Amino acid sequence: MFYRPEDGHGLPHNPFNAIVTPRPIGWISTRDSAGRDNLAPYSFFNAIAYVPPQVMFSSTGVKDDRGDTKDSVAAIRETGVFCVNIVSAALQDAMNASSATLPAGSDEFAHAGLDKLECESINAPRVAAAPASLECKVTQIIKLEGASNHLVLGEVTGIHMDDACIKDGRFDVTTFQPLSRLGYRDYAIVKDLFELTRPDD
Repeated sequence: MFYRPEDGHGLPHNPFNAIVTPRPIGWISTRDSAGRDNLAPYSFFNAIAYVPPQVMFSSTGVKDDRGDTKDSVAAIRETGVFCVNIVSAALQDAMNASSATLPAGSDEFAHAGLDKLECESINAPRVAAAPASLECKVTQIIKLEGASNHLVLGEVTGIHMDDACIKDGRFDVTTFQPLSRLGYRDYAIVKDLFELTRPDD
């Protein structure tokens, strides 16, 4: 089939997210200017550059108590920093719990039963049990097409890795099995790996 998005797809559910898969989950932690902590997962997330290391995530929703966006972007606008926490298979239920729509100022760490630690290079919390966390300072917030679409770009200023995940000098994802987002309500866990050598290596 072929369809133009402006005309609709005619299917029971939007297939777009199921086509662009798997997507890593950026579990974004922030602290607003009043000192209130927030945690929320975003599946429009990825690393985008090596030097300096940079990441992006996109927020596509809105809350009545946050104007044109959600709690994460609202806090980032105030402070200019955020932390990306990597979601392991063991944290899937806590990640899901943190996606609940709660009133502004609510602490999703507490709601999801998660311990937090302080970041080193920025004023924000991080998920204590995450296998890795990326401390970031905002470089740009770009308003995208659509009523409430915002792209947040950040430079990584500090990186935490669980020592248990480092094997033979590599950060071994099989030690924690990262969770990824698929379409609809589907997720996948990375368990099996294989290597490919580039033709010019």
